[in-house]
Amino acid sequence: MTIAEGSGKERFKSHLRKVGSGEHTSKGLSREEAAEALDLMLQQEATPAQIGAFLIAHRIRRPEPQELTGMLDTYRHLGPKLQSKAGQIPPVCFCMPFDGRTRTAPIYPLTTLVLLALGQPVVLQGGNRMPIKYGVTAIDLFRELGVELSGLPLATVQDGLNNNGFALVHQPDHFAIAESLITYREELGKRPPVASLELLWTPHQGEHVLISGFVHPPTESRAWEALRLAEEAQVVTVKGLEGGTDLPIGRACITARVDHGHAQRLILHPRDHDCHEADLGWTDPATWVQQALAALNNSGPLLSALRWNAGVYLWFAGQSATLEAGLERAQEALENGTALTALQQLQSWSKALAMR
Repeated sequence: MTIAEGSGKERFKSHLRKVGSGEHTSKGLSREEAAEALDLMLQQEATPAQIGAFLIAHRIRRPEPQELTGMLDTYRHLGPKLQSKAGQIPPVCFCMPFDGRTRTAPIYPLTTLVLLALGQPVVLQGGNRMPIKYGVTAIDLFRELGVELSGLPLATVQDGLNNNGFALVHQPDHFAIAESLITYREELGKRPPVASLELLWTPHQGEHVLISGFVHPPTESRAWEALRLAEEAQVVTVKGLEGGTDLPIGRACITARVDHGHAQRLILHPRDHDCHEADLGWTDPATWVQQALAALNNSGPLLSALRWNAGVYLWFAGQSATLEAGLERAQEALENGTALTALQQLQSWSKALAMR
């Protein structure tokens, strides 16, 4: 990473001029410049006024792929790092908005448990409730399921990946420097470009399948290029519920496999696999945990969504040769109780950590 001479404030000013000069004179940053700009923001070398101006100007103009890759370089450099142990199956890394869910019932914690039950490791990341949505987060949902994942040292998270095949990196605990930008989300009232970065970054190093959620088609093509530049080999993009990675069952699923930068569009139809229902709305944590436990016991209103998501992701991860085989394996894990056993094993691990 090339760093210009001068104070951080003065160096940042040159980046701000490029993104904030208006429709006709605004310029994209290079990968190296974008990396330095984010580094200066995270290190608080740029002033609050500069950071706020940069974030809103960059949002209005929209970040370019090489800019996202540069910011991803900084996250990879400064952020927490996990690695799979030798011989472990490469994990599925779910990348979804950190500000959570407010409209639809989350499925990904249950999908995670089915995948774990069938030997597929999973890596998640997220934070506490944050602007602009203040939606329910992964930490909240696993806590409702009796698994406490906050307050753990990164070494313990790594042990969990080694022994359980599961890890959740919690930004306040493991990437505190990134918390400094959260107040700008509230003050600006908009998701900054860093929110796009959250859909592309995983703390896991090495071979994995990165699942990236998106909302708008231009966002998807931009993600393809940014991740190609970042040399992410195996990527799946998903037009998921609320921009996340949960596949809907109330409509066709727009997805794509990206193998070393080459994208293949895949439109998946839940109706063709007896999984078509209305997507369940979010109500409150108590209701959700009842629905979640029912699904893990092979019943209730989340069952079809869970079977669909787990089956598709088993296929995307290469654990099943076909989508149909993935759905059959997911159904078997729900019928024979192994998905529920996976939850019980995580609960026991969490309780043991609390007693140390």
